[in-house]
Amino acid sequence: MPTSPPKMRPDELDIDAELVRRLVAEQFPQWAELPVRLVRSAGTDNAMYRLGDELVVRLPRLPGGEGQILREHRWLPRLAPHLPLSVPVPLAVGEPGAGFALPWGVYRWLEGSNDLVELADAAVELGRFVAALHKVDASGGPPSYRGAPPGGNDSYVRQAIRDFGSHGTIDPALATEVWERTLRLPDWDGAPVWLHGDLLPGNLLAVDGRLTSVIDFGCLGVGDPAVDLMAAWTVLTAGTREAFRAAADVDDATWERGRGWALCFGLMAEHYYGDAFGNGMNPVLAGVGRRAVAEALAECA
Repeated sequence: MPTSPPKMRPDELDIDAELVRRLVAEQFPQWAELPVRLVRSAGTDNAMYRLGDELVVRLPRLPGGEGQILREHRWLPRLAPHLPLSVPVPLAVGEPGAGFALPWGVYRWLEGSNDLVELADAAVELGRFVAALHKVDASGGPPSYRGAPPGGNDSYVRQAIRDFGSHGTIDPALATEVWERTLRLPDWDGAPVWLHGDLLPGNLLAVDGRLTSVIDFGCLGVGDPAVDLMAAWTVLTAGTREAFRAAADVDDATWERGRGWALCFGLMAEHYYGDAFGNGMNPVLAGVGRRAVAEALAECA
């Protein structure tokens, strides 16, 4: 069984199970005897290790990546009581040590899998989760790096459209039309709201096929609510999308920006992590991106 996550970028830190054992033993001796094992994940920002049966350790994979861990530990305990689904429970922040230069975190392990079968139920539950999160008082919340309109990624999106168009993967004229329509949408003019920012299949847990938890709040922050709507295209289907929209209770322009975010995320994820133009190191995330693009464009064809 592997003890290190596969590196997806050249500047990733060296992380393995032995490092986790040393960090835990030095800083949290009460957990030093618990077994450590790698959690296989398509996540790109943090490595995860089970610590016994009830805990999980998250370590930043990239230099400067400690902000996600610290943000989760500060804000999730304040947000959790307002949310209708389970979210990670931070237990302790570890300090740099044992040759690892960044803070890291220990959390309670949440049971479940990514096998979300009951999509009609998930559409409503996830929509309610988004609506509840967006209603929590966001005063003092840090900006989410996905809290601005998706047009900030214009250059990369257009490059991806050109590349995938030449490759025959997408209809470049349709993709360009949908993207330019997104750019013409009015910006969010309300107060910033709390955002999860990364509602992808790998960040949703199900028990017996039903949605129970939302995990990985590394993109947590405040901003335009549109990015949380991309779940309609990254997770859901044409037949379940409207139930999510109704439960999320958003205006038409925000919904359209959400579709633009799905197109933006999907193009960038497949372009960077897929085989055709990227490093081929994350086929799961590239596949999520490919599906998001297909779903977003199919609505506009």
